[in-house]
Amino acid sequence: MTSLGEPNLTAIGFFIGFIVLSLGITVWAARKTRTTDQFYAAGRSVTAFQNGLALAGDYMSAASFLGIAGLVAVSGFDGLIYSVGWLVGWPIVMFLIAEPLRNLGRYTFADVLATRLRATPIRIAASIGALAVITFYLIAQMVGAGNLIRLLFGLQYELAIVIVGVVMLAYVLFGGMIATTWVQIVKAVMLLGGATLMALLVLSRFGMNPLALFAEAQARYGDSVLSPGRLVTDPIDAISLGLALMLGTAGLPHILMRFYTVPDARTARTSVGYATAFIGFFYLLTFILGFGAMVIIGRDAITAVDAGGNMAAPLLAEGIGGTPFLGFIAAVAFATILAVVAGLTLSGAATLSHDLWVNVVRGAHADEREQLVVARVATVVLAGLSILLGITFKGQNVAYMVGLAFAIAASANFPALVLSIFWRRLTTAGAQTSMLVGTVSTIVLIFLSPTIQIDVLKNADAWFPLRNPGIVTIPLAFATAILVSLLRPAPAEARRFVELERQLHLGVD
Repeated sequence: MTSLGEPNLTAIGFFIGFIVLSLGITVWAARKTRTTDQFYAAGRSVTAFQNGLALAGDYMSAASFLGIAGLVAVSGFDGLIYSVGWLVGWPIVMFLIAEPLRNLGRYTFADVLATRLRATPIRIAASIGALAVITFYLIAQMVGAGNLIRLLFGLQYELAIVIVGVVMLAYVLFGGMIATTWVQIVKAVMLLGGATLMALLVLSRFGMNPLALFAEAQARYGDSVLSPGRLVTDPIDAISLGLALMLGTAGLPHILMRFYTVPDARTARTSVGYATAFIGFFYLLTFILGFGAMVIIGRDAITAVDAGGNMAAPLLAEGIGGTPFLGFIAAVAFATILAVVAGLTLSGAATLSHDLWVNVVRGAHADEREQLVVARVATVVLAGLSILLGITFKGQNVAYMVGLAFAIAASANFPALVLSIFWRRLTTAGAQTSMLVGTVSTIVLIFLSPTIQIDVLKNADAWFPLRNPGIVTIPLAFATAILVSLLRPAPAEARRFVELERQLHLGVD
């Protein structure tokens, strides 16, 4: 018998403690946040180790902690496809994206594209793709928060959504990137510490031998739990999903924004190394947690609480450490959602204020005070929107929205970003068309996929056979950019590539 769904005093205590600590960080950060550079980029003073932890904190969302452990618990080996897909995206970020981004941009990835292309059309197209990614990611996080708190704290769904929105607003509105960075660091330490402790407690029951754990799972549920094919049966769909997860990592606006917080390109690259190590270690732990929940709690007990298996990790915490440990893990899960929502909101605020207001509406002629005011107004708007979306999508199947966010990031942002850095002949028309085609085609094909047509709308079949369209939309976006650029060449933009190469290697500071 589980105590999930009942008020948990330990969870509430840890939750209040985290809120008090994070608001204390916000008060401290607010005193240091006086300029747009400090609001968006923490004054570019974050060290490699700090940024590595913050990147890990930004990336290890509730989908990572609750979702992957649940997928492994319910589906076995196949649950690893998400952790592997997300993890292998980081070498791409390290070797292709981190250094150019830090050397060429200021606050958003659109800065890189606008370095040698016409700023207004590029920033509008980039903003559409970035806001689409952020919106779908926000919906998934907010609905996840509402369901999590309803089960773990016994609070009403709507109240949980409002609490998340208000606390996150306080982080970002007053503390900006400085507060968000330190909240991410605290959350990453809590998450890594909690997951490590859980994994050790699980392994202690099997002589600290993971193979004994896997053997027990195999004995109880058959050989299939250690073999692929339960979750993703179509190889093409598996490749498509893997491409979206891998390349989408290098196109997520709230991840890319973190590279502006460090002093130089070398620090940016080093911070990705730290982040990869932290995230890789964490994903190894989720494998132990998933199989541990499968064996110790049992699949039937997990799916009885949540059909998708998302409560596997909290149930495991209760099973191995009792109600107090469940309370601690519940608070860690809630802190995870709060921190990711804060990062998403800050990234969205940068897109609205820096890309659209300052550089499109005001033509880059807004003073420091105006930029800061607009940034904070955009933060309030996004916080209100996230609360509204979270309440509106109550009870809906939003699992596909995380996949959609990654598919849009991989199709709309990644091709244009890579080509703008490495291909001399890319033109404004090519990049703009590529971003719009990538965004629209991904949304349309997801809508026509079995995920929506069969799972959500309950139709007999779907117009598009794949659940993730990445294998179609990513090459389509690359091909569009190349074809349009070749058909409508812009010699002046090609000549500016020489200047971009100099900045790429020497930096702009």
